[in-house]
Amino acid sequence: MIYESFCGGIFETNCYLLRAPDGWILFDAPDGACEWLVSQNVELKLLLLTHGHFDHIPDAAKIKRRFECQIGCHPLTAPMISDPEFFRGFGFQLEIEPIEPDFFIEETPARKFLGLEMQVIEVPGHCPGSLCFFSRKDQLLVGGDVLFAGSVGRGDLPGGDIDLLLEGIRKKIFPLGDDVTVLPGHGPPTKIGSERQTNPFLR
Repeated sequence: MIYESFCGGIFETNCYLLRAPDGWILFDAPDGACEWLVSQNVELKLLLLTHGHFDHIPDAAKIKRRFECQIGCHPLTAPMISDPEFFRGFGFQLEIEPIEPDFFIEETPARKFLGLEMQVIEVPGHCPGSLCFFSRKDQLLVGGDVLFAGSVGRGDLPGGDIDLLLEGIRKKIFPLGDDVTVLPGHGPPTKIGSERQTNPFLR
């Protein structure tokens, strides 16, 4: 699997550019991602969102406009990216250009994105509608803000539930296998086996 990563915005949010059989897919759209894509000289065909928190979506509308690509997300993510008042209702004074998703994604054992077959796993607790994308063939998990190297996603944001998040990691992520590489929304890549053995939140 060929992939590149970019880290952008004040929260140092990761996004991942993967080469599928039928074109390039970007997972998440932090601040600066659009300019980075232009610098990579790729023609993006698809933007997939792991979840709708404001540090993962600020460049979504800009990317859609620049590349005329489709955007896919969970139904619960849609109001976070389409309603400019959504986060203001929780007290966050943010200016994010709204965008409507082109299609919805929910948990499924297998779905093809530009010819790349991935298992879609819903793991709420950090954010409602939070999705992880797993390529079994490549032993690669695009994990969003679910599991980090030595940590887990926050459970104290609106809609969060730390117990639900930890349960989801143990029941849905750990069984994927210790050799699976996790590409997280923040920080460096890690392995499921390393987190099973050493993550202080999951012992």
